[in-house]
Amino acid sequence: MPELPEVEVVRAGLEKLALGTKISVVRIHHPRAVRQNNGDLSRQLEGARIIRVSRRGKYMWLELDRPFVLMIHLGMSGQIRVNESPSGHPHVRVSWNMIRSGTPNCYFEFLDQRTFGGMRISDRDHRGEPSSISHIAKDPFDPLFDVDQFADSLVKRTTEVKRALLDQHLISGIGNIYADECLWRVGLDGTTPCERLDRRTGVEIVSAVTKVMNDALVAGGTSFDSLYVNVNGESGYFSRSLSVYGREGEPCERCGNPITRSRFMNRSSFHCLTCQPPWLLP
Repeated sequence: MPELPEVEVVRAGLEKLALGTKISVVRIHHPRAVRQNNGDLSRQLEGARIIRVSRRGKYMWLELDRPFVLMIHLGMSGQIRVNESPSGHPHVRVSWNMIRSGTPNCYFEFLDQRTFGGMRISDRDHRGEPSSISHIAKDPFDPLFDVDQFADSLVKRTTEVKRALLDQHLISGIGNIYADECLWRVGLDGTTPCERLDRRTGVEIVSAVTKVMNDALVAGGTSFDSLYVNVNGESGYFSRSLSVYGREGEPCERCGNPITRSRFMNRSSFHCLTCQPPWLLP
């Protein structure tokens, strides 16, 4: 699933092309893409103008000249493309014309091979934010993200540190890739109990994960296959700079010992047993 850097790359690219455009002739090509929406999405969006493209963690939304927003979640394989004309791609799920005054019109397409992603209308809460993601924590790139509050909450958790980093109610935007990269940078095994950490380590974790995700942003995100691309259909290349994720058996950049892969929450974790010694119960 795309994590914060990949979603931010898509958001920034879409904002450059979609800002100020008017939505017209909305087509629903596959009902699963709008399965969580209440009402007819085509009618709800017709004629709306896009005034901003926003994001929190892995969630993205279009702010419109309407009392609601359009939430977009990429799921496992979602893509957004902006083309000069319809692509005819077999995995297009939702599309519309992007009407722009003074310049040629564009064509918006939401592609999703596995159909885990989707779109839905959401109203706003008292802060003006989408009510559908009110339970999602702020991410480290949010200017209102409170590092001290995160550190205090982290050390009170009765779970493992990697599970905590993947909890979108505690900190959003982090998935398997950047959790592993962050933990390698701070020298922590993912199974370390949170209550064994101190606040200083919590602050260090935020610094490390912000740095690694910012590095990924500069590289256009992490692409392991053709399912993650930006709005122009281009892949990111941060996978070449990963220190542990996906590098089983390769030498650790720090100590030279081989990277190890283990099972974690029905997925894989990658770590260095030397630089990240496993937590041993007393």
